[in-house]
Amino acid sequence: MDKKDEIILRQLEVIRSMTDNGLKRMSGDFWGAPAAPVTAKPKAPADAADKADGKAPPTAVSGGEGGKPPEEELPPPEDINALREELAGYVGLAEVKREVNNLINMATVFKRRQEAGLPTTDFSLHMVFTGNPGTGKTMIARLMARIYRSLGILSKGQLVEVDRSGLVAGYVGQTAIKTRQQIEKALGGVLFIDEAYALNGRSENDFGQEAIDTVLKAMEDHRDDIVVIVAGYDALMDRFIHSNPGLESRFNRYLHFDDYSTDEMVDIFKLQCKKGSYTLAEGTEAEVREFIDEANDAGGITFGNARGVRNLFEQILTEQANRLAQLESCSREDLMTITQEDVWHARGMDYDKPMDVPET
Repeated sequence: MDKKDEIILRQLEVIRSMTDNGLKRMSGDFWGAPAAPVTAKPKAPADAADKADGKAPPTAVSGGEGGKPPEEELPPPEDINALREELAGYVGLAEVKREVNNLINMATVFKRRQEAGLPTTDFSLHMVFTGNPGTGKTMIARLMARIYRSLGILSKGQLVEVDRSGLVAGYVGQTAIKTRQQIEKALGGVLFIDEAYALNGRSENDFGQEAIDTVLKAMEDHRDDIVVIVAGYDALMDRFIHSNPGLESRFNRYLHFDDYSTDEMVDIFKLQCKKGSYTLAEGTEAEVREFIDEANDAGGITFGNARGVRNLFEQILTEQANRLAQLESCSREDLMTITQEDVWHARGMDYDKPMDVPET
């Protein structure tokens, strides 16, 4: 490898590291609760005799089998009924909720049959999520990881989210290494591959197939402790799954995520207001509905469903801040209230304050 290739590899590694850190900071979805936190195991106090002898206590870096640092202790599995309630509380997703509840019931009975020593039919936990951006696919994938942990099917229940850039490298032999690194992170949980159809070979020298083959091997080698969910647009995902017999045989469970209706997007906006301790002034909800309809009609798929709602919400908060910053002082109520004026300015419109009509 010459100096130029070495510099390029270092640059790619820096980019990969920055991407990974960015994904880690995305601790919660816009629609739902973040994954259950992982708490570190408290360190035991060093024994006085160990200190006197100069020996390292059991929790020291040098401790652990094979010189490995001790693993973090996981919190106890969540209650499955609480997870069902959380699922029921999400806006929209009626068909997805039904399918997820079916899956919970099937997985529960499957686990009980295993524990009873009864034979079990092949039961694939791997899934294909189809639908437009912003319809809750990542949120449900995260919830599924927690559900499988609750049922004792997965040992950790974390979600590792990647796309093509997180799996495919630009040099021969590097893609398998890069993909295995992501698989190692996902062991005990769910590997969520967004826009998975992008792994299909773009050219003769493309390494996407190498990533697919590495994932398929991991699904076989770690079948008892990893779930893979692939996601993307309907037609593209259908073509992707049927392009490879290995994918067809392992992914036979599909969940389709419908676009949100205007009513559902307004509910999502109101939910975001509730989470942020904001209230809508009288008459403002109707303005918000018009703003959502207008942006959705103009943007179509690119509006992004709930992601589009989040963007509008942030635009409105910017206009609220612009209005309040001009005041010498403001009350707690002022800080919490979103007005029609804020929505109008977010829409790029001049605000015409409604006139009081005298009673006749």
